[in-house]
Amino acid sequence: MMEAMTLPPAPGRSRREGPLADLLSARTYRVALYVGLALPLGGLVFLLLAAGTLLGVLTLPLLVGAALLLGTLWLVPALAGVQRWLAGLLGVRFSRVLPPPTHAGVLAWLRATLSDGATYRALMFHTVQLPLAALCWVVLGSLLGVSLLALTAPLWARRPDLFPLMWDGGTVALSGLGVAGLVVAGLGGMLVTAAVLDLFGRMWGRLATALLANRADEVIARREVAALRRAAGRVALGDDLGATLADLAAQAQAASTARAVALVTPDGSVRSASGPDHPELHGPGPFVQAGGADVRLASGGGALATLPVVAGGRDGGTLRAVYAPGTGPTPDELAFLLSIADHAGTALHAAELIERASARAGEQERARLARELHDSVAQALYGITLGAKTARATLGRDPERTRASLDYTIRLAEGGVSEMKALLFSLRPDALEEGGLVAALAQHAHALEARHGLTVHAELGAEPRLSPAAQAAAYRVAQEAMHNVVKHARATQVWLTVREEGGQVTVRVRDDGRGFDADSLPGGTLGQRGMRERAREVEGTLDVRSEPGQGTTVTLTLPAGPHPVPQPGAEVGA
Repeated sequence: MMEAMTLPPAPGRSRREGPLADLLSARTYRVALYVGLALPLGGLVFLLLAAGTLLGVLTLPLLVGAALLLGTLWLVPALAGVQRWLAGLLGVRFSRVLPPPTHAGVLAWLRATLSDGATYRALMFHTVQLPLAALCWVVLGSLLGVSLLALTAPLWARRPDLFPLMWDGGTVALSGLGVAGLVVAGLGGMLVTAAVLDLFGRMWGRLATALLANRADEVIARREVAALRRAAGRVALGDDLGATLADLAAQAQAASTARAVALVTPDGSVRSASGPDHPELHGPGPFVQAGGADVRLASGGGALATLPVVAGGRDGGTLRAVYAPGTGPTPDELAFLLSIADHAGTALHAAELIERASARAGEQERARLARELHDSVAQALYGITLGAKTARATLGRDPERTRASLDYTIRLAEGGVSEMKALLFSLRPDALEEGGLVAALAQHAHALEARHGLTVHAELGAEPRLSPAAQAAAYRVAQEAMHNVVKHARATQVWLTVREEGGQVTVRVRDDGRGFDADSLPGGTLGQRGMRERAREVEGTLDVRSEPGQGTTVTLTLPAGPHPVPQPGAEVGA
């Protein structure tokens, strides 16, 4: 079964330009042959279909009538195949092939044929072919007859006795200038006839394209669209480059007529492949410019299509498709394969960007860790060292000072431990899931007291029901709010509250610092904008209220998660 077709712009048309282009083009004479055959073929098709239908209706009471009607219905797509073959004279190509459908019985075939839109489009083509071909014959015959009559003016002008030219009851004798004018007019008529033939060829080509397409065209279109949609989703996911490239190769092979498809590196090694192995898929290939395609004969008689893979403006290798002997890709299929190659280039570029970002993020995280350790744990250790030395120096002669130094050292040690735990919470993505939000905030509050001398009133209560993403957002917002207290508020006390009421979880950070004029910053500071973005990402809201001299209150409200489902066999209250 013919599957898909292409109609290249002016196929077979000469590249010559000028008034004689149509007359000298081989396509003009192919169109003339098509128009010449269209009338008798259209008459034969119309006669077969009309006679089969009429005889089938008249003999319907007999068994032969049903057979005639079924045979006539079978002729509709069968004769459409003849029409498609004849349309090759116009440059219309039906090159890709699908296996013929199989039907379990006559009723299944009848149901499938009557439900196929291609049957009715083919019937419409058979119906309009005869009158349209007759019209073309009349127009072209008139133009050609008048043009030939004018071109033969020198012959019949010399024998006025055999070819008299009558005008107003008398005989007209043509002068040499008149004969030359008729010859020129005849040449012009031939040029007009060639142009009209080209116009008719385009008309018949469009008609064949619109009405002779069968179900396979729609199947291929849907298959290619589905493949491109899946490829785009796979590239957007970007979780595993190898799996992404393998899936792209599989989609290209499944949605095309190629026997095998491979994504090949610039040095000729195969990244991923789908279908049977072929020698043409290995080794260096031809150079192909971006956006182009190279189609050549492959070993074994098939075709090899090579398309470029461009990754961020650099050479990412090629996509190669091998076809069975005697087959090859159509322009539509090459466009589809080029889209798959573009997706492969995007996946390669995205993987490279992710690798760069990961390396850069690692460098930034190491620098941040160094600053955190220097500002917290390193200073705590230095203070512990000084306190221990002071206690040792005063151990025998000043017990009170020794006790004070040891108390100071213990506080610094406890603060250092809290700082380290808070730092571990910020570094480990699963720490919140293991320890919970309440434990993380308690560690951070303890570190805040030990390091900065603030008094933190923590009312944390029971662990709230939050998703991991909401837990992370709540911790980061509270961490940023308390960081702002230390950096800007000049506060002495901080109130940290976590509550779950009415299906909502509220995290509030309040201080007794100097506050600020919220109206002077309608969009908020950069830190506030970051906290609001975190809240929006987990469907929460953030409220920041402050007045000069009245402190600042940051309130984060999040939707509570579902109640935990009791495990089978678990004891109530365990």
